[in-house]
Amino acid sequence: MEITAAQVKELRERTGSGLMECKKALVETQGDVDAAIDLMRKQGLVKAGKKSGRIAADGRIVMHVAADGKQGAMLEINSETDFVAKGDDFNAFAEQALQCAVAAQAQDVEQLINLPFAAGSDVTVDTARKELIAKIGENINLRRLAHYQTKGGVVGGYMHGIRIGVLVELEGGDAALARDIAMHIAASRPVAVSEQDVPADVIAKEKEIFSAQAAESGKPAEIIEKMVQGRIKKFLAEVTLVGQPFVKDPEITVSKLLEKAKARVVRFQRYEVGEGIEKVVTDFAAEVMAQVRGG
Repeated sequence: MEITAAQVKELRERTGSGLMECKKALVETQGDVDAAIDLMRKQGLVKAGKKSGRIAADGRIVMHVAADGKQGAMLEINSETDFVAKGDDFNAFAEQALQCAVAAQAQDVEQLINLPFAAGSDVTVDTARKELIAKIGENINLRRLAHYQTKGGVVGGYMHGIRIGVLVELEGGDAALARDIAMHIAASRPVAVSEQDVPADVIAKEKEIFSAQAAESGKPAEIIEKMVQGRIKKFLAEVTLVGQPFVKDPEITVSKLLEKAKARVVRFQRYEVGEGIEKVVTDFAAEVMAQVRGG
């Protein structure tokens, strides 16, 4: 049967796909637009599966903090390139996935991916992700989700562009203080709230390094021990939130700032896009030449 321009136009508007892809799907489904959409979704899932092994280390952070400060959520979603991360389709998907997490109070990505992508829809967040992969041609991952809720405290957050986000929960204080603390965390990258929260293996590793450095001084063992303890104390002040000088007023520590406000940091989470993901470094020029020579 003949496929009309109106049918192709409708299918393009409903799927966002290319003209030839839409026409091909309509031919296969004999002009049935709904059937063509189902067919393209199925084909999209196959294409997405082939891209799932590719490294996605770019992307963005999206965040939501409730107006009453009682709930906040932060999601890292990755793409392969910065170009895609700035695209409308990618950002619309990221925002909708975040709203799904907030509405369902999802606590992690594993829970999020199985939620309906829209109210009353049979399309899950993960299916929508795969369909977007097929559409844009890059691998996309929902990597990390933090979701804080509090009854008597306050949840606040700070976004530095789209690549760094911080979510923080306070006991006492207010929204302004929570934002200031989150901003400080974004800039100073503490690894824990206080010394008691620093993992023992992290301290042991630093102590081993400091001991080896101090041993080269040739000083007596008891002096070396004091040197090491001094270095450990300094290290803990540098990597713990409460021990750091407050970025907006280096004359006071975060501990003093909190003490003045009669507040305490319960927990925090700092996300930076792609941190910890091993990126594959490629020679773009060489890759292009190889493709040219190959045909």
